[in-house]
Amino acid sequence: MVHAASSSFRLAAVALLMVGCASMAPPYEVPALPVSPRYASVTTQGGASVAAIGWRDYFTDPQLQSLISLALDNNRDLRSAVLRVEEARAAYGIQRAELFPTIGAEARGDRSRTPARMSLTGRPLVASQYQVGLGLASWEIDFWGRVRSLEDAALETYLATDAASRAASIGLVAQVANGYLALRALDERIALARQTIASREESFRIFTRRVEVGSTSRFNLTEVQTLLTQAQALGAQLELARAAQFNALTLLVGAPVELPPEQGEFDESNVFRELRPGLPSDLLLQRPDIVAAEHLLKAANANIGAARAAFFPRIALLGSLGTASVELNELFASGSLAWLFSPSISLPIFDGGRRKNNLSLAETRRDLAVTQYEKTVQVAFRDVSDALSARVWLRQQVAIARTALATQAERARLSQLRFNNGASAFLDVLDAQRDLLDAEQQLVQTRRELLSSQVSLYAALGGGALDFDSPVAGDKPDPPRATSAP
Repeated sequence: MVHAASSSFRLAAVALLMVGCASMAPPYEVPALPVSPRYASVTTQGGASVAAIGWRDYFTDPQLQSLISLALDNNRDLRSAVLRVEEARAAYGIQRAELFPTIGAEARGDRSRTPARMSLTGRPLVASQYQVGLGLASWEIDFWGRVRSLEDAALETYLATDAASRAASIGLVAQVANGYLALRALDERIALARQTIASREESFRIFTRRVEVGSTSRFNLTEVQTLLTQAQALGAQLELARAAQFNALTLLVGAPVELPPEQGEFDESNVFRELRPGLPSDLLLQRPDIVAAEHLLKAANANIGAARAAFFPRIALLGSLGTASVELNELFASGSLAWLFSPSISLPIFDGGRRKNNLSLAETRRDLAVTQYEKTVQVAFRDVSDALSARVWLRQQVAIARTALATQAERARLSQLRFNNGASAFLDVLDAQRDLLDAEQQLVQTRRELLSSQVSLYAALGGGALDFDSPVAGDKPDPPRATSAP
């Protein structure tokens, strides 16, 4: 009996060694890059590579760095993304555990009474049985790689979720940077509006005095007052926009922030470092959303292997080894060895086409994953191209806006001189000052758009993904550690 038990468990050990046979999943092939091999709007190859620079090195403004750090610690959407990574990691650990047998200790005691009418001896019979041992739950021998394929799919899903979390981090950094730039642009526009309001209040005071002494008409006074009310209305609109932008930035950061209004022109020379866009093929490694799409493609590919393996017999083991006795005090006595070895094999003969359709479903989902991967690459290429184009043309727009502002300032000065000398009507001064205010506001907005294009380029190129801690794509993370029951 002992020899038979040893042979059975040797057979189980051989079966264990056979686990992890070659997967039946099709060979994985990276889809061809569905974009141009280079960007059309690259004007320089200088600057740092985005893969070698973190957000702390790229965003050099101290206040912006502080906001980004707060957001990464407190933003609730990012916190949810991190928890989804933990969820996927636990699901991978559960699936990975299917590769190994479940062995548990068990103890059992039975005591029964057989009535006299049912007893062979014609007398009531009381019987006892006690058993202690180790039990092997039903464990599938993965000859065809079905369980291994499901484990690979769970791993790739976990890695895709992790990459999506890094993409959320990069998106959050970009949103905070854009929110900060928008707030500073509003501060600058408010400062310009206040200067204009103060100037026009002084003009209104002067013209009011002139009307009182009869040196000008009340019509000119109403024109001056119109300019003043327009500037006051613009100031109120900008103050409202500033309050809304501050509240939006506070929500984005997820914690109270202190950003008092700044006076004067925003120093844009100390905000970013120059970036080198590289080649479109670099995006495959740098963009977390592309990395996530590729992991999902690998997961879909592995699911095909599991669907194929379902066409082959499923072999499972059930067994136990221990000691048994009818008397509790003889439970561990010599000769009380008890064992059970129960292998089983099953193969559905007719399932209404379930396995065939399941394989077709897995293959179709793989094709959908390929399409989604290619689309993600194309969207990433467009994001970079748009950001590069914006960087080129917005620089030209800023230069044009500066020239336009200088021209409008000179026009306003000359119009005022002509009116003071009686060579033109005050309507010319009105138009010139209105256009000057518009030119000042337009320059600030255009400069802010140029800065935002730098943020967009940083995010489009992958956003310094190396600055965020996460498992390296392709490496299998350690399974979740077992914890004792509370």
